Formats: sequence, structure tokens, C-alpha cells
Amino acid sequence: MKIPSIPALMTALLIAAPWPALGDAPLFIVDPAQMPFDLGPGAPANAPSRAGNLPSAAGNSAGAPGNGSGIRANAPDNPANGPDGGRAIWAGDEAVGYYTTNGGTLNLFTRSGRRVAYRPARGTRSLFAADGRWCGTVADTGGGLAFGVTQACAGRFFD
Repeated sequence: MKIPSIPALMTALLIAAPWPALGDAPLFIVDPAQMPFDLGPGAPANAPSRAGNLPSAAGNSAGAPGNGSGIRANAPDNPANGPDGGRAIWAGDEAVGYYTTNGGTLNLFTRSGRRVAYRPARGTRSLFAADGRWCGTVADTGGGLAFGVTQACAGRFFD
């Protein structure tokens, strides 16, 4: 019996691993103090106090019709927002929520449809909590999105 080579074995393991579907987004923890300046809350474009980042800005407001889970595109029972729908947010092998866009604003929701965070349509890659606190950053991996969030923000997916 021939023993497979290490590269062949690693390739087989990677293919067999349970990875999120294309379009789904992994969630990982970041420490704001360890972030590169241009991605962290200290950069002017990422400051929670910047007018375009405020939760009261028209495009960011939880009260804006396109930012709530009450519309079909953002509803938790929409199949596109489920674990197999292509917009799931994964923490390890568990789907903890989903993401949607509205006029450029990116919204992150829990599985039950509670809005956890948003990224304004323009000017930043940062995520902000509903109360305006800096929550993390969005990485465009070329094949999809990944969300690097603070421990506190990640905890909101499990409340």
C-alpha cells in the first residue's frame, strides 16, 4: 500500500473540511489596539464621531426601511439569509447571522434578525454597533467578505 505524500494528504484534508459556502463570511476576533492604523478606530475615516459613520446618518439609521429585518431582503426567514443562502456569517462551523446591503450600507444581523452592526456606504471599511461604537472591520478577500470584530461585538451575535 502506497502512503500518500504530505502535500496530497493536506490537499485532501482541505477539500474535505467543512468550509463556508462561496459568498458566506467568516467572523473572527480583532483587538483594536493591534489593528493597522488605517483599519482601526483611530484613523479619521474610521472614527465613530465622523458624520458619515454616525448611527443617526440617514443611510446608517436602524430606522431606515432598508436597514431593518422587516423587509424581505433582510428577513431572517429569507432563504438567502440562511446557512445555505450565501450570506451567512460563520463563527467556526456555526452560522451565527447573516449580512445584507442597502444602498451601499452593509448590515450584519443575528440569525433571529436583530441588527448587530453596519458599515456605512462610503468612506470606511469599519463596522459600527447600533449605538455608534467601533465594532470592527470588513475584509474583502476577493472571493467574498470576512468580518473582523471586537470581542464585545462578536458577543452580540450570541445574546
